[in-house]
Formats: sequence, C-alpha cells, structure tokens
Amino acid sequence: MDLLLLLKAAIMGVVEGLTEFLPISSTGHLILAGALLGFHGEKAKVFDIAIQTGAIFAVILVYWERIKSTIIELPTERRAQKFALNVIVGFLPAVVLALIFGKFIKAHLFTPTVVATTFILGGFIILWAEKRSASGAVARVNSVDEMTVMDALKVGLVQCLAMIPGTSRSGATIIGGMFLGLSRKTATDFSFFLAIPTLIGAGVYSLYKERALLSTADIPLFAVGLVFSFISAWLCVRWLLKYISSNSFVPFAYYRIVFGVIVLITAWTGVVSWSEA
Repeated sequence: MDLLLLLKAAIMGVVEGLTEFLPISSTGHLILAGALLGFHGEKAKVFDIAIQTGAIFAVILVYWERIKSTIIELPTERRAQKFALNVIVGFLPAVVLALIFGKFIKAHLFTPTVVATTFILGGFIILWAEKRSASGAVARVNSVDEMTVMDALKVGLVQCLAMIPGTSRSGATIIGGMFLGLSRKTATDFSFFLAIPTLIGAGVYSLYKERALLSTADIPLFAVGLVFSFISAWLCVRWLLKYISSNSFVPFAYYRIVFGVIVLITAWTGVVSWSEA
C-alpha cells in the first residue's frame, strides 16, 4: 500500500472526525480536503461515507451509558420505548429522500463551489438562530426525554437538508432543533443520537452498493481512515458537550462565512484549483 495514500487517508479521517459533529459540514470539508489532496473519484466518495462509521463509534462510546440503559429497559420502560421511537422516526425521512435523490445529488452537487455557497448560507442561518435565542426565546423542550414524536419527525425532516453538501447534518439538526423549540443541549444530544442510525446506515449502504469498486487491497486505506476518524471524533464530541454548556454557535457561523468566501474567491480567480471531488 502506498504510504502517501495512507497519509492522505489519515488526514481525511481527522477532517471527518473533527467536523462531523460541529455545525460546519464534514462532507463539505471532505470534498474540499479531497480536492486539495488529489483524493477524489468514485472510490474516494465511498471512503468519505464509510469513515463516518468511525466517528459514530466515538458517539456510541461517549453516550454508552444512555444507549446501554435504553437497550436494557426497552422491553419494559416507557421512557426507553419513547426515546427509541423518536430516534427511528427522526431517522426515516433521510432514508426515504436519500433513496430518491441520493444519486442525483452525488452526481451534480458534490463540488467545492456548491459547498462554499452552502457554508455561507448556513452561517447566516446560525447567526439568525443565535440572535433569536439571545433575544429571550425560551426553549420548549429541555431534554430528549421531553421530545414528542412530532418533534422527532420535524428534526428528521430538517436533517434531510444536509443531503446538500456543505449544509452540515449536525448543523441542520442542532440549529433546526433550536428553531423548533429545543434547548441547545437537547438539540445537540438528539443530533448525536440521530447520527448513529443515519451514518451507520449510510456507510453500510454505500459499501454494499459500491462493493464492485472495492477489494481486499483497500482494507488498510479504510482502516486508517476509520481509526483516525474515531480518535478525532471522540476528542471533538467530548469538547463540544463542554463548550455548549456556556457558549453559542456564533463562532462557527463566522467560520463558515469566512471560509466559504475564501473558497469562492480563490476558485473564481484561479488562485487555488478547487477541482471537483
């Protein structure tokens, strides 16, 4: 296996892990990082989706006590049954729309220009949400256990916006949840829980669908990406949960806007060759 290729896989894994659960779009950053590293093509797209599983293992580890208690209590406890139902309901819209529009989106929207544009738009939406929160809007739901099935469905529908590269799955669910009346902590927690079936399902489906592109020689490449994705995501999730206890998402909004503008300017002027991923 080419050591340079493994190094690229490690870098992509770190990018995935650090950006998957922040409202800045992991897919967008992977597309841009892939363009700069020359790591693109059909196999690279499968790789980008597959290594999300490593990041999800980090979430499972961080939330293991809640996940374990839910599994144990599921046959008898109403709270566990309601929580599991909400996660399933929130997960289903993405499944349906991904099956309908997934192929079109991959073919036409996975470009640096699209990503940069959605970076900027998403940044302004985050600023809007935080301004609304700062103006005194009171959260209606302060715990994932207080969420109704309709709350879960609405968050699930908002999550579908993340099918557009650069939108950010975490950003859509967290900020969308805040608009829907969830507290910042509740929206973040549910976003993480919703990520488990969403990203594992996407990874397994992508690997199965594109299995003809892959061989046993690709195992080291994917393994390196998964390991680095897991480690960086674990560190990121633990930091984010502490961060949101006393901070807003405003810095991420400005980051999105500035970074998006830089990509657009360098792409239009030719300073940087942002080739399609």
